[in-house]
Amino acid sequence: MLQDLQAYFATNASVFFTNAVQHVVLSLTSIVLAMLICVPLGVFISRKARIADAVINAVNVCRVVPSLAVLALAMPLLGVGFLPALLALTVLACPPILINTYTAFKEMDPLIREAAKGMGMSPMQTILKVEFPLALPVIVAGVRTASVEIIASASLAVLIGGGGLGNYIMNGIAMFNVMFLMLGAVPIALLAIVSEVGFSLLLKRVTMYTS
Repeated sequence: MLQDLQAYFATNASVFFTNAVQHVVLSLTSIVLAMLICVPLGVFISRKARIADAVINAVNVCRVVPSLAVLALAMPLLGVGFLPALLALTVLACPPILINTYTAFKEMDPLIREAAKGMGMSPMQTILKVEFPLALPVIVAGVRTASVEIIASASLAVLIGGGGLGNYIMNGIAMFNVMFLMLGAVPIALLAIVSEVGFSLLLKRVTMYTS
């Protein structure tokens, strides 16, 4: 096995790193897009009780739909390639980020808002300077959950031409080649572990400064 890996990297190292970069870029971009969409949306619906339940229920549907099904649904809309894979993974990343953001702001002590208002802060200043720092640990926890899910789900992006380390897993299954399976599965597992550890450390740091 080790000799096979050495022989592969001797001639195909650039291919492996291209796939690894594609996997990281796809995962990271989908997480960033989900944050840009869901954090403001979570803040908004935390103040709109009439629509909050409908939005949360709609987003929860994404949690029960299998990753492969989301990828398949993206194909008729955008074809194949990076863009449909990005759309599908962004949809999968949204539920934990949105729900955690909504929960953090919804359960904020009303006295905090009243105190900020009494100090002359506008609603936007209250959100940015008071509420957001307090809600940040819960938001980061949602992003941590989403990141691990997306790194794993990105391996399926190859099925719609999204590239990434899933290429090795699919080739390994098709050819019954353990080396290819390891080339895909091990780096994906390591990326997930690095993401989990990184966000755990960030969460501890954020919690320390907000407690």
